[in-house]
Amino acid sequence: MEITREDILHLADLSNFSLSEEEITSLGGDLKNIIKYISQLDELNVDGVEPTYQVFEMENIWRKDEILPQDANREELLALAPDSEDYQVKVPKVL
Repeated sequence: MEITREDILHLADLSNFSLSEEEITSLGGDLKNIIKYISQLDELNVDGVEPTYQVFEMENIWRKDEILPQDANREELLALAPDSEDYQVKVPKVL
């Protein structure tokens, strides 16, 4: 894959970078080396190798939804709010 000057400028624009001519040239060489290094993976024989999606076993641990008794009641909690109306916490308008 050939990396063009336009490709580098496009990447710089996406990254919100401003690059000098020297940096563009240097980055072009660096990107070519990176792609060359990564392309070595294409040479590997992976026949019969199962893809690895996780490096260790992960499992969701589910718990039952239980409503537990609480020490506070609605009135006590609403009393902690700076302002309330009709059993709801009143907040300033956002828009």
